[in-house]
Amino acid sequence: MAGLINNLLILLLVFQNSCLGFRNPLSVFKRYKDTTRSLSSECLGNNRPVISLGLTDFALDIRMPGVTPKQSDTYLCMSLHLPVDEEAYVVDFRPQASMDTVHHMLLFGCNIPSSTENYWDCDEGTCTDKSNILYAWARNAPPTRLPKGVGFKVGGETGSKYFVLQVHYGDVSAFRDKHKDCSGVTLHLTHQRQPLIAGMYLMMSVNTVIPPGEKVVDADIACHYQKYPMHLFAYRVHTHRLGKVVSGYRVRNGQWTLIGRQSPQLPQAFYPVEHPVDINFGDTLAARCLFTGEGRTTETHIGGTASDEMCNFYIMYYMEAKHAVSYMTCTQNINPDMFRNIPQEANIPIPVKSDMIMMTHGHHHEETKKTDDDSSLKQPKREEEEVLDQDFHIEEAVDWPGVNLKLGQVSGLALDPKNNLVIFHRGDHVWDGNSFDSSFVYQQRGLGPIEQNTILVIDPSNADVLDSTGKNLFYLPHGLSIDKDGNYWVTDVALHQVFKLGVHDKEPLLILGRSLQPGSDKNHFCQPTDVAVDPVTGNVYVSDGYCNSRIVVFSPNGMFIMQWGEETSVGKAKPGQFQIPHSLTLVPEFGQLCVADRENGRIQCFRSETGEFTREIKHKLFGGELFAISYIPGGLLFAVNGMPYPGDIVQGFVMNFSTGEIIDTFIPIRKSFEMPHDIVASEDKTVYIGDAHAKTVWKFTSTEKMEHRSVKKAGIEVQEIKEAETVIEARLKNKPVSTDSQKKWEKHMVEQASPGISFVLITTLLIIPIVVLLAIAVFIRWRKTRVYGADADHKLESSSGRILGRLQGKGSGGLNLGNFFASHKSYSRKGFDRLSTEGSDQEKDEDDGTDSEEEYSAPPPPPVSSSS
Repeated sequence: MAGLINNLLILLLVFQNSCLGFRNPLSVFKRYKDTTRSLSSECLGNNRPVISLGLTDFALDIRMPGVTPKQSDTYLCMSLHLPVDEEAYVVDFRPQASMDTVHHMLLFGCNIPSSTENYWDCDEGTCTDKSNILYAWARNAPPTRLPKGVGFKVGGETGSKYFVLQVHYGDVSAFRDKHKDCSGVTLHLTHQRQPLIAGMYLMMSVNTVIPPGEKVVDADIACHYQKYPMHLFAYRVHTHRLGKVVSGYRVRNGQWTLIGRQSPQLPQAFYPVEHPVDINFGDTLAARCLFTGEGRTTETHIGGTASDEMCNFYIMYYMEAKHAVSYMTCTQNINPDMFRNIPQEANIPIPVKSDMIMMTHGHHHEETKKTDDDSSLKQPKREEEEVLDQDFHIEEAVDWPGVNLKLGQVSGLALDPKNNLVIFHRGDHVWDGNSFDSSFVYQQRGLGPIEQNTILVIDPSNADVLDSTGKNLFYLPHGLSIDKDGNYWVTDVALHQVFKLGVHDKEPLLILGRSLQPGSDKNHFCQPTDVAVDPVTGNVYVSDGYCNSRIVVFSPNGMFIMQWGEETSVGKAKPGQFQIPHSLTLVPEFGQLCVADRENGRIQCFRSETGEFTREIKHKLFGGELFAISYIPGGLLFAVNGMPYPGDIVQGFVMNFSTGEIIDTFIPIRKSFEMPHDIVASEDKTVYIGDAHAKTVWKFTSTEKMEHRSVKKAGIEVQEIKEAETVIEARLKNKPVSTDSQKKWEKHMVEQASPGISFVLITTLLIIPIVVLLAIAVFIRWRKTRVYGADADHKLESSSGRILGRLQGKGSGGLNLGNFFASHKSYSRKGFDRLSTEGSDQEKDEDDGTDSEEEYSAPPPPPVSSSS
């Protein structure tokens, strides 16, 4: 009898340790329990962030920790660390909020939240690294449940480690009783590997302008899709009060297929795509928001307050795990003419009953007015569009040979109509302390003009010099701009002049200012720094300069139009005051001209037609100096700072123009910034920075541009994924599968050696010998009982003890099959790598196993003078 009991104990032990291979979530929550955030006693609901739902599933409650917003349009953020190290999959979202208090919520996934506090003002940002939108809620939207077999991957080696919840409190009149809010979302997660990975595709207009009183205004968005197939299953629309209907389509071979169409005045839920829609390589995704300007007395722009509007179309999709991309955006309209053929339904507002329009998005009804108060300079936080292009990183193109070009002090950069890089440099001339007297008159005229070609046209791919000009024309080159016709506009701080040069003309086409004569009237400049030319009107904007503090505007033929700006007064710099307006960039979508106000360490923007101040962008990371700026269509503003004070970091910045939020920062790997003097960016996010002291030019590219596949390889993989999806979808929907598709897919799956299959196979192979061993032990006992009688029990107990000891291990506390499997070569928890998608039509090489955001730190450069 004792022997039988021992055998049962052995069997129980094996079963127990086998189960450890399927790890119980409760065991990994013990270390997390002590660090959980305590919620206010006034908050109703579950105070435990982690709730076990069985062996493989658990719920995560992500809530605001009892907050009371003080003013309307407040954005608060909080973060929660994923309580497990292994990869997990979010399969369900349940909102815990009411539109009576919350205007909208966004849930991000990332690895480094912007703050470690219990909660913080989202003006500080959501995450300091890449962030993906996982979920969005507004207007009492119902829960969102993903299809069976589909999940958002988090954790593990490549998934997000933190959830960051952003809550927008629109109208805070609901908090008059000073109660505390614990709004949030509850996630259902599982450790079971999902065959299909969910992602979010955001289509967003960034440049829509709605004229006052206009009855119908369209905002159109369209992008080519050039990745592996994705399958759409849900959509969500978002506008503010002026939106009437938002529609999204797939366009293939001229045929428009509806993805979803809804009124943004209804609950802003993720609605199911009624008829399955797949998106393949070469398709176009298109969306239209229909607005009205009736009732408004001023223009309405994209923004986050009551007087602004938004146009967002969210798409939830899934892809086969091997090729999954977690987040993509579209902010352009690549083919405006195609919208002539958009289905008529997109132009018809959806009627909404008055009792269904519950709340005006939680915003105040009055128009926002600017005052001289400092708070008016702070731009309001935009909502969903704040995620514009966050899923990319700028880093140096280390194989670009242009960094080794033999140049003088690099003062200006621009891109010509062919997207070639054009460099303006000083040859053998140097701006130093002997260059000017106290009246800003140039003192080194005896050197004569620069004998080298000062303007070089560079091939952006291999840095070959394609063309050169500018010999014997300039003394101290500074700013460079190129108009839509390819003409060069340059400034010379020694000559105090602005020149217009044709590409092949030996003499200037236009000269502004008097040679070698500094001044401040309509006909003189004093060390002018930069030029910008309006592509529509042809008006010429000159920043003037080192010894003047103004912007001067001329007609295309050089006639004075107007000027604005003044010297910075004592104390805090006011709007319209400059301390070296050093760099200019036009923002045509918003009709603005932005100025790098160098010594004030800020960016100022003005209406280009009137010179009216519109906004300031300033960050602590800028330090004391901001040298140069460059804007690209789609809403991105690039900048580079200087280093006037010890401890400031010289680096490049990428910003969301509408919010002013810093999206990314970057520094070079080869050499170090010393005095980066100018910056220029192209629409594909290629960035060039020229350094006056290092006498070099760096090229930087976004991570999307470095991630690509050959067309041949992509074609093979697309075929494989189509076969796999045919079988997976059919099985998930309990539909019959064709024999050919199933055989092809099964053959492919065998070749891929799925980790999940390996896990089950290894477990089975290990358990079978143990069962056989038990059977042998039982048989031996039966035989010994018959042969030896009572002595057999004692002998078997001893034998069983030895077996038990070996199974348990010396001091191990039990056989941990889970650890064994985790260390086995054929077992892996790796999932797909997140791919950067914004602004790129290419994909990451399948062999590249990382999407690194690592920033290489360089030793700080030595202090430099503030001239040049």
